[in-house]
Amino acid sequence: MNTILYWIKRCIPAGVLKRIRPPYHYFLAYLGDLLYHRPSRDITIIGVTGTKGKSTVTELITHILEADGNKVASLSTIQFKYGDTVERNLYKMTMPGRFFVHHFLRRAVDDGCTYAVLEMTSEGAVQFRHKFVHLNALVFTNLSPEHIESHGSFENYKQAKLSIAHELAQSVKQPRFIVANADDEHGADFLQVKVEETLPYSLNDLKLYTLQKDGISLIFQHGDEEATIRVPLVGLFNVYNTLAAITLTRALGVKLRTIEGALRHLPPVKGRVEQFSSPKGAEKHITAVVDYAHTPDSLEKLYQAFKDQRKIAIIGNTGGGRDTWKRPEMAQIAEQYCEQVILTNEDPYDEDPRKIVEEMMSGIEDKQKAEIIMDRRLAIRTALERAEDGMYVIVSGKGTDPYIMGPHNTRQPWSDAEVVQKELAELHDHEHEVQV
Repeated sequence: MNTILYWIKRCIPAGVLKRIRPPYHYFLAYLGDLLYHRPSRDITIIGVTGTKGKSTVTELITHILEADGNKVASLSTIQFKYGDTVERNLYKMTMPGRFFVHHFLRRAVDDGCTYAVLEMTSEGAVQFRHKFVHLNALVFTNLSPEHIESHGSFENYKQAKLSIAHELAQSVKQPRFIVANADDEHGADFLQVKVEETLPYSLNDLKLYTLQKDGISLIFQHGDEEATIRVPLVGLFNVYNTLAAITLTRALGVKLRTIEGALRHLPPVKGRVEQFSSPKGAEKHITAVVDYAHTPDSLEKLYQAFKDQRKIAIIGNTGGGRDTWKRPEMAQIAEQYCEQVILTNEDPYDEDPRKIVEEMMSGIEDKQKAEIIMDRRLAIRTALERAEDGMYVIVSGKGTDPYIMGPHNTRQPWSDAEVVQKELAELHDHEHEVQV
């Protein structure tokens, strides 16, 4: 089916496609709402949007609400969750179309879920996948350049995000509220949307925060309440993600004590600064980090989260044929923060994958620090073999993406996490054989 749709799009003139897409997608959203009996009216729905942190915030909110005794459904780039039932997202998109969102909500309602937490994207908004989804609340994380070529400009990209907030303003739900990052320069635009409550969050909400090698600590103070909240996530960006989740769930009536306990026992968020270590007894201890970072800003913040560690970078560039401007910039960032840089294949689609990494290489000043290994598995293996005791291998760009996308929409099944774990185990086995 995907191949047929691919060729239909290639055969229809671009100008014609541009005109017919909006009414086509709007009609599908309307039909999906009717077909599944308007499910969004029967469940409390929280949307999460922004450039970075959406999946993590979705997971944090879900975990806190569950700790408060609720049955929760969640839809994200990582997975689809219906209470205890979890399905991996294999669609290579956060908000799948063709009625998917409304079917997801109907299943959540039928399964007895009282909350649904939806990661919502600009691409999904342009295709009206947020239409007829009656939100109770929206969380805005941050905004930085992404998908510029597909949207036409940063302003168009921003307006696509804001359209989700305007959809909230038209929701039949009461009360409606927006939670927005006040430290982001675009947060004010979301806080100006006319809803019953606008709830900014900021580092100023914290009495103190500390960043550790294996987590973050926040001293949260609100009125007479104060709590020290320990979260097994790293980096300043996760301080913001945690603040977003705390602000939202407190607005829903969750007690600070419940939030603190939930976050202290937070399970790893798959593909988001997900860490894997050498097996016990290995000759050298290596930490591999798998993350979705695919913009210059998110990549720099990822490396900064491990600023005191020696690092090797495995980096490609997400999405052939799009956001070509960021290729040399991301490679330059990797060179700045890492001792070695290995450029590799990621998702070339219809573009020459070698051309993509060569454009990245143009951003690297010291060419001796970098090399190209097109086979992604070999690139990961090489980095792990070269890593010295205590080093970090940062594998960025794909996170939980289930495929490497090639020409004509072909796809190679893939998991960075599985490859990293297998290569770490084989490296340990090889060390053991040599010692014997």
